[in-house]
Amino acid sequence: MDPHNPPPPDDTPALVDFSVDLTAQEGQRQAQVLAALGSDWDPIEVMRGEEAAYDLLYSGLDEEQQRLYDDLVAAGVLPPRGDGRAAA
Repeated sequence: MDPHNPPPPDDTPALVDFSVDLTAQEGQRQAQVLAALGSDWDPIEVMRGEEAAYDLLYSGLDEEQQRLYDDLVAAGVLPPRGDGRAAA
């Protein structure tokens, strides 16, 4: 007998299989998100803007900040940018 999983007492009802199919709800959610974004939403332009923001965020670091940035890249916490160093 496994001490971590003792058998249920005789008066305990058996567990029943329970599953929910959320496929329809997920489709509806995706449609609502796309409708909220609008027809002029350009995901490629959004990604370019995010990359530009990251370049700006990691630019002009002082020596200690650059060392920390390099350590985070080496640890795999941050992705390398360009030549692996923050922009000057």
